[in-house]
Amino acid sequence: MPDPAIDCERLAAWLASNVPGFSGAVTLTKFPGGQSNPTYRLDSPGGSLVLRRKPFGPILPSAHAVEREYRVIAALHPTGFPVPMPVALCEDADVIGAPFYVMERVEGRTIWDGTMPDATPDDRRAHYHAMIDTLAALHAIAPDAVGLGDYGRPGNYFERQVARWTKQYRASETETMPAVERLIEWLPRTLPQQDRIAIVHGDYRIDNLVFAPDGPRVSAVLDWELSTLGDPLADFSYLLMNWVTEPEGRSGVMGRTGPETGIPTQEEAVARYCAATGRDGVPRLDWYFAYNLFRLTGIVQGIKRRIVDGTASSAQAAETAARVHALADAAWGFAERAGA
Repeated sequence: MPDPAIDCERLAAWLASNVPGFSGAVTLTKFPGGQSNPTYRLDSPGGSLVLRRKPFGPILPSAHAVEREYRVIAALHPTGFPVPMPVALCEDADVIGAPFYVMERVEGRTIWDGTMPDATPDDRRAHYHAMIDTLAALHAIAPDAVGLGDYGRPGNYFERQVARWTKQYRASETETMPAVERLIEWLPRTLPQQDRIAIVHGDYRIDNLVFAPDGPRVSAVLDWELSTLGDPLADFSYLLMNWVTEPEGRSGVMGRTGPETGIPTQEEAVARYCAATGRDGVPRLDWYFAYNLFRLTGIVQGIKRRIVDGTASSAQAAETAARVHALADAAWGFAERAGA
């Protein structure tokens, strides 16, 4: 749907001044989802692009960093890693009401349901292999080699992230949740050792990928808002959360893996990733699952806060926010399995 809050004439004038060869009127159509950084298809006489902006209104410090998204895709695109080509960044909030960037629109397929109900077993397996291999390829890129050596702070990634999401949660807190209070006390005391550093996507899941129109190849990895430098096991364990999440029409595939469906088992996924990244294996994952669910709790709490503040950007925001207690309880459940 169009966004009446955006002045398309001002946007068109900015594009004409900042995008070579651009001219003419523009129309914006908001993509579904995009509860964090609203995303639009931008159509003009010269073709189609994609625009991502920060939310309007008050936002949490360090959140919704479209400038960082633009930087990381600009660094990765020349390497051949599948990201959209960056086109232009606007840090002036006066143009459309918030900073934004424009990138190419990659043709392809978005798979919204990780169980891929209409696919064959061979097709499912091939798509999952492509997803795992693409993540391994990201983690093989040396940050310094692509100008991202300073893209994240030094030190233990999980220590920084637990502190960050605790701060973000506190800043958007609307009520006391006992499970979150226990996690905030337990996670910093039990941090795993970090032995590798890589470019971390931060939200790597099947519906943040664009697959080629005609086969099981990843054409673009989208939504880099949470990217940084850190422990690649954060990304991989986040992907593996799908294997311990009930099928919910999104990325959960628990109980739907193996030869009958073609979706690799968790053990097969681990073996493929480890072979591609030179690992002997991965540690016990319960701590990582507790951390990932704690982080998701913080993200969803932020959506709930934006509902209260009247700045939530998606029609599905209320439905997502309603999950916050279940996420917190699930996180504590994995913490207990990890020895809490």
